[in-house]
Amino acid sequence: MIQDIAPHQFHNEYKAYEIQNGDYVLFYRQRDVLLRYVDEQIVYPKYEEVSDRESRSYIYLFSIDAQRYYFCDETDETLMEAYQFVNIQKMRKGQPKHQAFAGVTGLHLAEWYRSRRFCGRCGTGMTHSAKERMVQCPECGQMEYPKISPAVIIALVHGNRILMSKYVGRAYKNYALLAGFSEIGEPVEETVRREVMEEVGLKVGRLHYYKSQPWSFTDTLLMGFFAELEGGEDIVLDQTELAMAEWFEREEIPVTYEDCSLTNEMIMAFKEHKIIWSES
Repeated sequence: MIQDIAPHQFHNEYKAYEIQNGDYVLFYRQRDVLLRYVDEQIVYPKYEEVSDRESRSYIYLFSIDAQRYYFCDETDETLMEAYQFVNIQKMRKGQPKHQAFAGVTGLHLAEWYRSRRFCGRCGTGMTHSAKERMVQCPECGQMEYPKISPAVIIALVHGNRILMSKYVGRAYKNYALLAGFSEIGEPVEETVRREVMEEVGLKVGRLHYYKSQPWSFTDTLLMGFFAELEGGEDIVLDQTELAMAEWFEREEIPVTYEDCSLTNEMIMAFKEHKIIWSES
């Protein structure tokens, strides 16, 4: 998956480092990131390439190995001669993998910083803590930490078949699994049952937790479950959420391997008979 960048090491703890030559600077324009992207190879600008660099503001994001990454919210237009803004979805196939992961994770943090400039309680400008990744209102004391939304990915199975779907009105047009965000006060297991009933009108029996994935494309922490069907298999489609949902025999699953998403890994695990659980 996109976060599996070994042997590289991701260090996400906040440090009040001063930016220096050799550090990467991530610039974002909405959901585009500034880079060179040739033959799916990613190169980000470095601090020494930025013009008028001392007049700009930089926020330390994280490190991969000893390499530091910073966010700058003021685009340096002179960099446009060597770099270009590329949609973040390109990171799904970008190489090297740790740089693709950096671009996506940087966007997650950049969007949070952009949306927390002012206190949501009193409107005062927020200040950054020197000790942790937190912004605080100097007037009323309101503290804000990075936004992470819990959500579930659901592989609903029935014998030798798995339920796959396609979304309505999204740029991603490939096959997917059922998914949804957890609501306030709701255990993730109940999220699974509710989302399956809402989206396809089916009941869930036993649940089997698979694994999780940080999915910074949507500021989400995904939790993957295999769910066994209970009761009838006739689908009642929520057409506001899904364009289609259909049962597929294991041998007929029209999905191939990609090294990016939890959804793909779960589909391929079922397709290749890697998911086994007892009948007890």
